[in-house]
Order: sequence, then C-alpha cells, then structure tokens
Amino acid sequence: MAAVLGLAVHAAWAHGDVTPQAVDTSTLPQLGTKWLDANPYSTGPAQKEALRIGTSAYNQNCARCHGLEAISGGIAPDLRKFDGDCTGLADAAKKAACFKEMDDFYMATVRRGRVRDGRVYMPPFEGTLTQEAIWAIRTYIETRREP
Repeated sequence: MAAVLGLAVHAAWAHGDVTPQAVDTSTLPQLGTKWLDANPYSTGPAQKEALRIGTSAYNQNCARCHGLEAISGGIAPDLRKFDGDCTGLADAAKKAACFKEMDDFYMATVRRGRVRDGRVYMPPFEGTLTQEAIWAIRTYIETRREP
C-alpha cells in the first residue's frame, strides 16, 4: 500500500508547479478589454509572433498536464484532437460553425478552468494570462492539429 501511495505522490509531483505563469505579449497587437469570440492571430501579420509567444506560453502553462507538443500522456486531453471533429467537415458553413463553437469552449475553459465535484481539473487562467496570451496559445494549438 505504501508503494502505491508513493507512486501516486510522485505522479502528482512529476507535473511540477501548476500555478499559472504570466506571459509577455507586449510584441503582439493588443486586443483591449472586451474578450473576442475568435482567434485574431489565426491568420494575418501577427500570426508568426503569436505562434512564437504561444509556443512558449503553452510550454510554461499547459505542457505539464497536456503534454509536450500537445501530446497528452493521459492526465489531460490531447490537444492535437481538440477540434478534430471540425476538420473533417466538408460543408464550409458547418465547419466554420464548429470551429466557432470550439473557440467558445476553449476560451471559457481557459478563462474559468474546470472543476468537477469540487476537484480542480484545470486552474482558471483569467487574471494571470491576458487575452493576447490565451489566443497566442490557441494559435500554437492550431498548429498541432492531427491531420
């Protein structure tokens, strides 16, 4: 029994400090105080910088649970599959609506976290991460989609 308990404690510690870490987004276009409904960095001139920042921010804040390069080790969802149901849709309108729904779900989850039965499955990042940082992380996750 002690060995099982020891393994459980080690597994919990293996994920390190899960306290959200602030991200410097000063080189990105600032988005203001109103939370956007869609990722403004998915395309356009800021995409490359958002990807650079998002990759670092993901590694600082998300990889502990969701895995390096968004490949989950089983603790949290594999983010390469996050919007996989959308990518296979042939109808352009349905595909756009699906991605919009996933952006809404992503933003709500990251901002408020996930708690079930009083247990924190994901900490809330609103107040620690700016809107710019959260969308930059989404930009990174978009590049990790499974084909």
